[in-house]
Amino acid sequence: MQGLHLTADLYQCQGEFSLFVDEHALAALCRMQTERSGLSIVGEKWVTFPEYQGEPGGVTGAVLLAESHLAIHTWPERLGVTLDVYVCNFSADNSERAQQLLDSLIEAFQPKAVERNQISRGDDNQARQGELLWETLNEDSVYGFRFQRRLLDQQTQFQHLELLESDDLGRTLRLDGCLMTAEREEFFYHEALIHPAALSHPQPKTALIIGGGDGGALEELLKHNSLESVTLVDLDGEVIEVAKTYLQSINKGAFDHPKATIKVGDGAAFVRETDKRFDLVFLDLTDPETPAGPLYTEQFFAECKNILAPGGAVVLHLGSPFHEGEQVRALSHHLAKVFKHVSAYGLYIPLYGAYWALAVVSDEVQPKQVDARQIAARLQERGVADLQYYNNEVHGALFALPNYYQALLPTATTANAG
Repeated sequence: MQGLHLTADLYQCQGEFSLFVDEHALAALCRMQTERSGLSIVGEKWVTFPEYQGEPGGVTGAVLLAESHLAIHTWPERLGVTLDVYVCNFSADNSERAQQLLDSLIEAFQPKAVERNQISRGDDNQARQGELLWETLNEDSVYGFRFQRRLLDQQTQFQHLELLESDDLGRTLRLDGCLMTAEREEFFYHEALIHPAALSHPQPKTALIIGGGDGGALEELLKHNSLESVTLVDLDGEVIEVAKTYLQSINKGAFDHPKATIKVGDGAAFVRETDKRFDLVFLDLTDPETPAGPLYTEQFFAECKNILAPGGAVVLHLGSPFHEGEQVRALSHHLAKVFKHVSAYGLYIPLYGAYWALAVVSDEVQPKQVDARQIAARLQERGVADLQYYNNEVHGALFALPNYYQALLPTATTANAG
C-alpha cells in the first residue's frame, strides 16, 4: 500500500487530436514517456470506443508497471482527459518518476485547465485524516478539503461523478473534478441563488431551472406557495438519480413534488423549443470552462429572455470576482446587452472557497428596490421557512458590493439599478 497516487483531469486540451481517438498514437506516447521517466513497463491494454451520435469514441488504456500502473481515458467530444498514475514506494522512492510521467503527459495534451490530486498511500496518519482533494480558483490559487469516505466514483454518459463524505461537509457531490454541493453547506448557494429574485418578483407563478440536478434549487423554490409549477431540465439523468438516492437531505424529495416537472435533456434545446413562459429562470450550471460553456453566451441569454413572462427575471452565478475578474466582467457585460437591469450580488460560499458573484437580470425586476419590510411580508405571505442564510435583512446586504466588484460591472448605474 505504501506509495504515491496521482490523478489529473484535463480540460479543453489543444494537443494533437489523434491522441484522443487513435489508440496506437496514445499508446506510443504513453510508452515513450513512461520509459523516459525511468519506470518499467510489464504490460498494457488499449481499447477504442465506437462512435456515439456521430461523435468519435475515446480511448481507454492501462500500462502495467513493475512499480504499479498508468491509466488514461480520453473524451474527444469534450477535448478532455483523465490520468491516473500510481507507484509503489515500498522498496524504492518512485515519486519523482511518477511526477515526471504525469507532467509529460499533461504537457502533450496542452490543456487550458487542469485539476490535479495527490494522495500518499500507506501513511497511517493521513489515512486517519482522509483523502485531501484540491480545487482550483484560477491558475495560481487552490483550496481543498479532506474527505474520510468515498461513496461513489463513476463515469456517467456526460461526466465523471464522485460522491464523497466528510465530518464537516457531509455527503458532497463532485463533477469532473469540481465540487458542486454538500449536505451541510448547500444552503449558502441554493438560498442565495433562489430567494433574492423570487422575493423581488411580486408574485411568481412559473419557474424554470436549467441544470440543478442535485435538487437543492428546486427544493428552495418550492418553499414559495405562490408558485404553481416548476420545471427542471438537466442533461445528466444519472446526477438526478444519485441525488434522489444519496442527497435527500439537500432536495428533501423535491423531485417528486406535485408542482415539479423533471426533464432529462439539453437545457439549451428546451429553452429554444418551449412555448411556455416563465416568471423566473435559474441557470444552475457548472462553470463556464466546463461543457456548460455555451450557456454563458449573449445568444443564450437572449434566448432565455424570450421565454420570460412579462416582468420576469433570470438568475445565474458569474464566478469569483477576485479570482476570476475577467470572467465576471465579460459575463456581466454580455448580460447588460440583453437586459435593462443587471443586479449583481455576492456572498462567501465555503464549498467554492471564495466570495462568489451572482446576478438577477431583468427588464423590470430590481431587487435593491424591494426593502426589508417588503421582503419580510412576502416571506410570511408565501410561507417560506426553514432558511439558514437568507432573511429580509440579508437581502439588501447581498447587493451591497465592494468597490473592486463594482469596477468589473458595465456601469455603476446598471450594477446598482437593481
